[in-house]
Amino acid sequence: MKFKRLNVEDIHINLTPLIDCLLFILVFLLLSTTFSQSSRINLTLPDAQGVPPKQYDQKVEVMVDSTGHYAVNGQALASKEAADLGMAIKQATRDQKDLIFVIAADAKATHQDVIRVMDIAGQLGFVNINISTKVPTRGY
Repeated sequence: MKFKRLNVEDIHINLTPLIDCLLFILVFLLLSTTFSQSSRINLTLPDAQGVPPKQYDQKVEVMVDSTGHYAVNGQALASKEAADLGMAIKQATRDQKDLIFVIAADAKATHQDVIRVMDIAGQLGFVNINISTKVPTRGY
């Protein structure tokens, strides 16, 4: 008796859809990933426990009020724009990057306004940044 053999077709795995899916995942990950750089700003946060203030010959003081307006060395700026603040700091420092940079912010100033000043100072190359504080009064 002669049995007929079944012809079994070879199984072929098509990898093209798998490669397409992997490429989509790779592109998605590349587009959604943020590359963070380490901070290049050295901050000196002063203590508010009665440390006497230091007097510096030359410094740049940027004041931030509660509404987000800026003043550089006592000169108020007309706008809240970062570009105007950067130009005012450049004019006040005459490209001297080794000056003491002091940020004096109102207690009700937003965090964004203070960070904007720090960011511009870092972009301009300042490395000695101080945040001024007020020594609290003691009511004994």
